[in-house]
Amino acid sequence: MSAQKPPRLFLSPPHMGGREQARVAEAFASNYIAPLGPQVDAFEAAFAEHTGIAHCLAVSSGTAATHLALRCLGVGPGDLVVASSLTFIASVSPALQLGAQAAFVDASPGTWNMDPERLREALTVLSGEGRRIKAVIPTDLYGQCADYARILDVCAPFGVPVMADSAESMGARYGAGLAEDDASRHAGAWPGLAASIFSFNGNKIITTSGGGMLASEDAELIAHARKLSQQARENAPHYEHTELGYNYRLSNILAGIGLGQLEVLEARVAKRRQIFRWYRESLGNAPGLSFMPEAPTGKANRWLTVLQVDTAAFGAEPEALRLALKAENIESRPVWKPMHMQPVFAGCRAFGGGVAEELFARGLCLPSGTAMTREDVDRVCAVILAAPSRAKGKQA
Repeated sequence: MSAQKPPRLFLSPPHMGGREQARVAEAFASNYIAPLGPQVDAFEAAFAEHTGIAHCLAVSSGTAATHLALRCLGVGPGDLVVASSLTFIASVSPALQLGAQAAFVDASPGTWNMDPERLREALTVLSGEGRRIKAVIPTDLYGQCADYARILDVCAPFGVPVMADSAESMGARYGAGLAEDDASRHAGAWPGLAASIFSFNGNKIITTSGGGMLASEDAELIAHARKLSQQARENAPHYEHTELGYNYRLSNILAGIGLGQLEVLEARVAKRRQIFRWYRESLGNAPGLSFMPEAPTGKANRWLTVLQVDTAAFGAEPEALRLALKAENIESRPVWKPMHMQPVFAGCRAFGGGVAEELFARGLCLPSGTAMTREDVDRVCAVILAAPSRAKGKQA
């Protein structure tokens, strides 16, 4: 008789707060089962209040929000969009779907986010070649805000708008000490950003099962995006269309889940940061192991705790750790493979790349779900700390 497997530890599973079912019941009671309705309106208003971003549009995914933002910024065939290389493909794919091309900027070793000086190099070279650069998209990697202020300063002389990919950074903060009021702002809320993108996918810090938000201080941009998200229907009693749009609306039912999740966001951020501290306490003194640094410009939400492994010093490779965790029914995954290394972007320009490549080669994302206990974290750490002995045993 085979031994029973220990319970599954997922990387970042959904975690309900308790009031989501009541919010969904309200949607059922209103009979707004189709997309749009009072829950969507309430979710957009609550999101705007929480983040401090005036205008918000709830849509079916973060990818849809990115697509709409780029469309509203006029991105099209022959244009160029400059993005972080160390990111998820959805940060960039909508640009190519609109007919544009992409160029990628390396990460900074101190933050893992877009390197502002590499960005300056990219904009200087590309604009000197006469390229039409229509947007810069820095990613808030693993819940840590990009350095918005420096990136905006770099982009200003070139007249290029900046839209923040804040898909992973809901609840993070940026900018204490960088503004006149000396206060930090919510991720994606920094003055000067053209738009910000958020994701509520099932693995994010709060979820609507699937969904996203496009947020901006530009009321006209959000108004146009809202029209496009509803098949670009004109204001007429019949169906009239003068441009092509999309079916990107968020379900009223899912917005009810989002309202319940938003109520517990701060507690979720606090727990993710606690989980990171537990990992650091258990693994921080092990030779060859280190963690994603926290930038001095803000407060990360620690959506995922990300480990860096120096194989020579630690005695086991990141892939060996992943497989050892998998054998114990624990999910982990490598750091994002940089976009400039992806076959689908072969031929795209890259400025730098060595930092992102090294982080990918040495990185491993650890389980970080907010329902985890200290015992769960200890279970993960025990497998990791035993890996060098296993590796030696296989070599003997």
